[in-house]
Amino acid sequence: MLGHRTGIIGLPLRLLAREVYDRIVAIRGPSVVALLTGEERIVPPRAAYWVCTTEAMPQGMGADFVAVDEIQLCADPERGHVFTDRLLNMRGLHETLFMGSDTMRPAIQHLIPKAQFARRERFSELTYTGSKKISRMPGRTAIVGFSVDNVYAIAELLRRQKGGAAVVMGALSPRTRNAQVAMYQNGDVDYLVATDAIGMGLNLDIRHVAFSATSKFDGRRIRPLMPHELAQIAGRAGRYQQPGTFGITGEAGPLDEDVVDAIQNHRFKPIDRLSWRNERLDFGSAEALIASLEAPSPERILTRGREADDLQSLKTLNDLEAVASRLQDARDVRLLWDVCRIPDFQGISHGEHASMLQRIFAFLHDRGRIDGDWLARQVKRIDRTQGDIDALSKRLAYIRTWTYVAQRKGWVDDEAHWREATRLVEDRLSDALHQALTLRFVDRRTSVLLRRLKMKEGLLADINDRGEVIVEGESLGRIEGFRFHQTGTTSPDEAKTVRQAATQALRPEFHLRADRFYNAPDTQMDFTEQGGLMWGEQAVGKLVPGPEPLKPGVEAFVDEEAGPEVMQKVQRRLQHFVDRKIAALFEPLLAMSKDEAVTGLARGFAFRMLEGLGVLPRAQVAQEVKELDQDARGQLRKHGVRFGQFTIFQQLMLKPAPTRLRLVLWALSQKLDDFPEAPPPGLVTVPKLEGAPEGYYAMAGYRLAGARAIRIDMLERLADMIRPMDTRAGFEATADMLSITGMTLEQFADLMEGLGYNAEKGERAKTRGGDPKEAPETPPEEPAPNSPSEEPAPGGPVETPETPPSETPVNPPVETPVPDLPPEMPPATGAAVAAAQEVSGDAPEAPADAASPVGEAVATAAEVEETETFYTFTWAPKRQGRGPRPDAKPRRGGKPQGKGARGPKGKGGPAKGGDRGPKTYEARPEREKKVDPDNPFAALAALKDN
Repeated sequence: MLGHRTGIIGLPLRLLAREVYDRIVAIRGPSVVALLTGEERIVPPRAAYWVCTTEAMPQGMGADFVAVDEIQLCADPERGHVFTDRLLNMRGLHETLFMGSDTMRPAIQHLIPKAQFARRERFSELTYTGSKKISRMPGRTAIVGFSVDNVYAIAELLRRQKGGAAVVMGALSPRTRNAQVAMYQNGDVDYLVATDAIGMGLNLDIRHVAFSATSKFDGRRIRPLMPHELAQIAGRAGRYQQPGTFGITGEAGPLDEDVVDAIQNHRFKPIDRLSWRNERLDFGSAEALIASLEAPSPERILTRGREADDLQSLKTLNDLEAVASRLQDARDVRLLWDVCRIPDFQGISHGEHASMLQRIFAFLHDRGRIDGDWLARQVKRIDRTQGDIDALSKRLAYIRTWTYVAQRKGWVDDEAHWREATRLVEDRLSDALHQALTLRFVDRRTSVLLRRLKMKEGLLADINDRGEVIVEGESLGRIEGFRFHQTGTTSPDEAKTVRQAATQALRPEFHLRADRFYNAPDTQMDFTEQGGLMWGEQAVGKLVPGPEPLKPGVEAFVDEEAGPEVMQKVQRRLQHFVDRKIAALFEPLLAMSKDEAVTGLARGFAFRMLEGLGVLPRAQVAQEVKELDQDARGQLRKHGVRFGQFTIFQQLMLKPAPTRLRLVLWALSQKLDDFPEAPPPGLVTVPKLEGAPEGYYAMAGYRLAGARAIRIDMLERLADMIRPMDTRAGFEATADMLSITGMTLEQFADLMEGLGYNAEKGERAKTRGGDPKEAPETPPEEPAPNSPSEEPAPGGPVETPETPPSETPVNPPVETPVPDLPPEMPPATGAAVAAAQEVSGDAPEAPADAASPVGEAVATAAEVEETETFYTFTWAPKRQGRGPRPDAKPRRGGKPQGKGARGPKGKGGPAKGGDRGPKTYEARPEREKKVDPDNPFAALAALKDN
């Protein structure tokens, strides 16, 4: 339900409705959660989620989500018509959910053919253990009885033999029930005695369920319990993956083997008849209303159940002259019907109940309101906390009637006063009844003696200034945040009592800490990269997924002993901190999404940016970017959106603090077990993170390329530098490129390959001496027209003949760089081309005196002492985003080998003119033909021959 904007859930018991209401309030706060039952009405102005008993579910609200629990109660002879009406008529705008036994599948399939079914199996085994005496019952056992006298007798026996028991019955108020359950859950008693009300909604630490009887009085007769009813109660044993057992005790007869098999394997007879009552009522007259209520059903599967109490009361009052004379129109008939629907909480005779209804109807009809003095006398007569258990139980039943009346809109003057007054009376009676039940069925002395075999009596507890909990002078643990961490070597039995003793000191301390925490500034709080929430150095909660990545929830780390008030206070403060943190760090992104000046396609793209938390890889939104016109882009650029070649992002969202939070929110929305950490701030590139989840690098503000990832804003700067380069013919990395990336040349080559470029490795001579730029320039000479040996494949280097080992010179030859070639001149060797591209850089220029090329070449060769490595980068779109293959081995020229040799300009296949094999650069490559003497490099060739 909380996954939708609005919702209504109907529950079978008032106790269960209150429990669910408290759970939702703990998550969302009381301002958006309403509670509607016969006796309670809590409706805040901004109510979005309505928790109700099934009878009190509001009609016609149009909520997004509607749910009804225990839908198999459609077959109940008394209340079934209400559940059947909800099954047929209640629908959510987006989702409707009916929860209950699988026995309802055929009926629902018949009435709602389009319904979808989902089955949930029990995680633990339920085993039948036969009969066992009450005196031999193991701890954490619930014993079930079907009458008040039976429940009291069993509880009294347990008091004498086991120290006591908690008592749970449907007639108890939620306050009394919760107090009794708490006594059982915290270990004050190890036994629970309950009616069949335990079968719905109570989730306790019960290991064994024992039936003291297998039949009950259903209001008409004593009848045996059906197998599915026994299974509903027995299923309370065991929780989640903890196995449970069930059996019989007392005077209950053994269960039939078929019944046991049905309970253990959850196989029951399908429900083929549903209780039904016409919901289209005619208020023209009392007789017409009665006739419409008794109308036959339209479906064979729908049958009229027993005559309900409200219909019986209507018939009785209609026969009274004092009532019939007041029925003048449809409004009077509708009012009478509303009065007749007041439940008989008191369990008095039908005549007494009808007499009370007559009095209420007379007040409402004649005065429009119930007389305040008369109502005050009724409430005052009940508001007494003296008496035994039976007297207090009856008064609680009576006050439930007046609580119901006070909840009806327009029935009393000053509704708020009477609702508060009746609630306070119910609370006082509930507390008194809890004390009476405890005094009667719990022997404190016996209970303590049974658990005190190795303990001292009257343990004293205190807390020092370091948060250490001291009991009887011994440190038993310490408080960290709002949790108590126990230490020491106590046994399991002793640990329970030690914790109870420590709780005496912890409870007020938790309240004090909650107040300090609630008033603490945000600067004292922080979040971890794993989603933890810290108060100083103490963990106080964690982030949990919310409806949207930018709207996470929080889970507070608070011990149960601290109480719901502390839990709510801590959780509210944590939520405030998280909401403000997101608003501050994501302010540019949120401002763009809320800017009404951003319209049209720009607004849609702004929401895409919001979904991407400020960073979008361009490949994911290429089409959407293409559709944006200049006006739309201008609207987005005003909010700092940068349309990069690789990534669309907001520059301010790349700062360390937003990046750290973005990674946490993203990992939370992806439901990752381990959250990847943000890269250290200030680094342009970071090593590749092994096992990083998909989408991590974008959220971290980086792009993976090869063995490292580069920050996306610096990558766009690099792309701006590369844009004017000739990426088809090839280019070399400039000093600025290496500077902004902070990489070595080898690392930069790997990065470029990861970005989709082909990196061609080569070597060339490295000279020393004067500034090469000062050398005179030699005009190029045209080569001979017929010299095929000098013409390489386009864009590739010429492979020169290999020098025999015996003729290897001491100093390797220098390949003179070639200046800009005339258009009619064919390309020179690959080394010459690379050198020509470096003329504007540090490459030496050719000598100006062409008359003595040999002399100048000898002088240049004398200066050569070593070679340098360089890379030529060409665009290879087929490898875009792949990075280098891990199995590739470097060739002799440095180029990694893949599947076959690449041809010119990075294309696959052999080079033009045949397969040349791997490209290498040798000192004296072998020549197949003589160099043309007219070639400008003839002098250099002659020098090499000499």
